[in-house]
Amino acid sequence: MTRVKSLSDKQMGVLLILPGLCVFLAIILYPFVNSIIMSFTDRTLLSPEYSFVAFKNYINVFKDPYFLETIKTTLVFVVFSTAVPFALGLIWAIVLNQGFRGSEFLRGVTLVNWIIPGAAIGFLWMWIFNGEFGILNSVLKSLGLIDRNVAWMGQKSTALIVVIIARSWQMLPWYMAFLLGGLQGVPFDQIEAARIDGASNWQTFTKIVLPSMSGIIFVIVALGAIGNLQHFDLPWVMAEGGPARATTTLSIDVYRTAFKNWNMGKAATIGTIWAVLLGVFSFLYLRQVKDVD
Repeated sequence: MTRVKSLSDKQMGVLLILPGLCVFLAIILYPFVNSIIMSFTDRTLLSPEYSFVAFKNYINVFKDPYFLETIKTTLVFVVFSTAVPFALGLIWAIVLNQGFRGSEFLRGVTLVNWIIPGAAIGFLWMWIFNGEFGILNSVLKSLGLIDRNVAWMGQKSTALIVVIIARSWQMLPWYMAFLLGGLQGVPFDQIEAARIDGASNWQTFTKIVLPSMSGIIFVIVALGAIGNLQHFDLPWVMAEGGPARATTTLSIDVYRTAFKNWNMGKAATIGTIWAVLLGVFSFLYLRQVKDVD
């Protein structure tokens, strides 16, 4: 009778990860490598024929003044869409961490807008900032702060601010939830010892609470920045990159170049540069996670 040879632990491990590895190669790695190769061609959606153009696309992209403006807009969007909800989320987390009556209810209410689709949030804030029928203009006029309607989404100076406000409102519950968990992990005995020694609330917060949360704060900020760097739906729904490219981020620029201008080679070039920026944030995030472990 023939004995069936059992698999070793190493062979079993390879067998278990093989399906996931195949999926990764098929839907993540292959499209990514293919887009990098495409960035060196003049491929378009208007013709099946294309040729290799080396670094011509990259040279043209970096010579384009609109692209440098897009980089600036993207960085402004990432910085403020990360900093504003982080600061507000931290304040709200500190308030909810006091454990007063009704704090759990407020925590649940805060998390509601986190589950609302981005498109719906975009339409909500478009209605609030509508130049003709928006509630904000009505409130400001009733208070005597303005004498005529302001086209918030129609002005280059205010459109990006509106998008950042909408994104901050969307992301605040996410920051609040993680920061609240971090606050609850701060050693209470250290806080009590500081208060016995006469430390003020501000000193306790800056000398004990923040240092204890430094690791999770960095991870949260890094993840938030990565998410904002690749965010698409809210700016697109609210402004489609306008007016005058005032809200055009890298994600919108890739979409518009590929599916509005049909230039797949240039879109792949912008996408590759975009991926490099994402890689920088991802590297910092993974490095911090490794240090925490």
